[in-house]
Amino acid sequence: MAEYLWFEGTPFPPLAFKTETIRACRDKFVMKDEDTVILTYPKSGTNWLVEIVCLIHTKGDPKWIQSVFSWRRSPCLESNNGYALLENTEGPHLMKSHLPFRLFPKSLFNSKAKVIYVIRNPRDVLVSGYFFWKDSKLHKHPKSLQEYLEWFIEGNVPYGSWFEHIRGWMSMRERDNFLVLSYEELKKDTRGTIEKICQFLGKKLEPEELDSVLQNSSFQVMKDNKMSNFSLVPTHYFPNGVLLMRKGISGDWKNHFTVAQAEAFNKIFQEKMACFPPEFFPWE
Repeated sequence: MAEYLWFEGTPFPPLAFKTETIRACRDKFVMKDEDTVILTYPKSGTNWLVEIVCLIHTKGDPKWIQSVFSWRRSPCLESNNGYALLENTEGPHLMKSHLPFRLFPKSLFNSKAKVIYVIRNPRDVLVSGYFFWKDSKLHKHPKSLQEYLEWFIEGNVPYGSWFEHIRGWMSMRERDNFLVLSYEELKKDTRGTIEKICQFLGKKLEPEELDSVLQNSSFQVMKDNKMSNFSLVPTHYFPNGVLLMRKGISGDWKNHFTVAQAEAFNKIFQEKMACFPPEFFPWE
């Protein structure tokens, strides 16, 4: 089982990343004003947002999402393949990234590129990550949820500490080109949140176009779409298949955490996120 690739204190799955790519991404990649970035900590609704934004760009026409792989429509900036694809194609680019604030391309901070940052209850992120990674061959995997919980708190999981990720990127939240969404509000009011994304991107959709975005980005439609569900990823990475879309719900952590685990996590969360008011997070 492969160990992590470490870059300046942050762990990455070694099979799709190289030190030189991550360094070039931070130091050399040029963000253009017309670029759009979907930015998340892993397992926070990344691919759902990719689908929604792709459909907004096509005014609800599903042909693009049905014919082009998700990872080509929105390449992962810091991965070897994604970086090469973005470097060698004309913009404007739609890309996704899980990079922490300190490793993101420096050029972003002098551009008007639009960033959509999605946050999610870290307990659900943790449970979703556990089920996703435990059967993968991409790096070491946990023997139990308790072990993964310990790794998660230590930041010894892909892309490092959730707490650091949130604290870093939230420093951007007052900028005009930075939109913060939560997975929970997207679940609760999908249509209203899509309208908010349209407004942020400067896109105007007719009611029937918005209906199509809603329909074609639904959990079941995405789960059935081979261009979006990652089912065609080589089986030697995921021998039991990719569990990318497991439940698509909020609050599943309550089905897996023990009372003791929940209490321990709550204490750590309050300590590490004391810089934010309690009402800042929609799940608290």
